[in-house]
Amino acid sequence: MPNIKSAKKRVLVSQTKAMQNKAAKSALKTDIKKFEAAVAEGNRSEADVAYKVAVKAVDKAAAKGLLHKNNAANKKSSMTIKLNKLA
Repeated sequence: MPNIKSAKKRVLVSQTKAMQNKAAKSALKTDIKKFEAAVAEGNRSEADVAYKVAVKAVDKAAAKGLLHKNNAANKKSSMTIKLNKLA
């Protein structure tokens, strides 16, 4: 445990940020899983809505640095391919 006041503050801030990152990643995974479930059901209209939400979430995660931009592009590409196969 740190003794210096600024170091104590830094520990608290890093814990808070870690929780925020964990929550954001969890929400991202949930959005992607909802899209995957809609595709698995074969429900095109539900998949369209879930796709838009998931792509927006992936873009936000990449902008925040939770995902690498290439990883985000890869996720969006695979979701688009799955959506197009439903048609």
